[in-house]
Amino acid sequence: MRDKPAGLAEAELVTALTEGWGIEPHSVEYLPVGAGSYHWSVVDQRGTAWFVKVDDLGVEDAGRDDAFDRLGRSFGAALALRRDAGLDFVLAPTPTATDSAVRRLTSRYALSVFPMVAGAAGHFGAHRLEDRVEVIDLLAELHEATPIVADTVLRADLVLPGRDKLEEALRDLDREWTGGPYAEPVRKLLSVYAGHVQELLADFDRRVDQVRNTAAVWVVTHGEPHPGNIMRTPAGLRLIDWNTVQIAPPERDLWMLTPALARMLGDDPVGDVDDVLVRYTRATGRTVTPAGLALYPLWWQLADIAIYVDELRRPHGTGEDIAASWTYLTNYLKPI
Repeated sequence: MRDKPAGLAEAELVTALTEGWGIEPHSVEYLPVGAGSYHWSVVDQRGTAWFVKVDDLGVEDAGRDDAFDRLGRSFGAALALRRDAGLDFVLAPTPTATDSAVRRLTSRYALSVFPMVAGAAGHFGAHRLEDRVEVIDLLAELHEATPIVADTVLRADLVLPGRDKLEEALRDLDREWTGGPYAEPVRKLLSVYAGHVQELLADFDRRVDQVRNTAAVWVVTHGEPHPGNIMRTPAGLRLIDWNTVQIAPPERDLWMLTPALARMLGDDPVGDVDDVLVRYTRATGRTVTPAGLALYPLWWQLADIAIYVDELRRPHGTGEDIAASWTYLTNYLKPI
């Protein structure tokens, strides 16, 4: 995120770090990186560096407690996968003094702390052909650790997040939107592609029906194992950003190693994915289903469309992040 979180003072962050983790900051630097969360580099009085993350629990009060619970379960699962399952590639949060994975910072924001790790993550997009075997092996190991967290991780309900807001917007295209500078351009854009979005929603429902009966073989999934969440470090690969852990079809992770991600982004797919999916099946004994691989690209696209339409329809101002949301929405809709 380029813009700092609205209504959050740096002093609140510093106080929470001291109270929650015993970290007394010497320097605090905002990092305009990533998407969906806010990040800082913090060096404490002893010279130890920390990667500090703040997650937005929602603009509206309703739903924030549930969002905090989901985040706590996700980060708690990451801790368990690293500590109990022995998965060194899981870059889990550093627990608080009370062994919590995340701390409520304000009504709207949640705080988590991670070790600062030497290395570099990639960028959102398709995995390079030469990286796919490493990533598929990592995902196979993750999915095999399901019994460690099966009783605590939330199960996927296969409900499209933000669908109610998206359908509300589709019903409200006949009058002017006045939420901010991008509201009316979004209304006009969505008016052009409304029929296509409704067709995608209908297709999504059909594919959910095909996948729902596979629940007996669902696994613990990361949810977003694209190159931007894979760090290459001197100690090997690290999987980062564990905000969306769920027990779900394995294809929730695996589709990101298929040509579907490149196609969704308007890029030309490279290479044949069959070999890495066969490798996954050999490692886990699980069959990868076409229905699951078809569902999750559609889920990703529609979920993002719903997020951006809601963000740009509600009251907003200007800034790099809101401009980026308009660009992303335009890219999603125009290729449809």
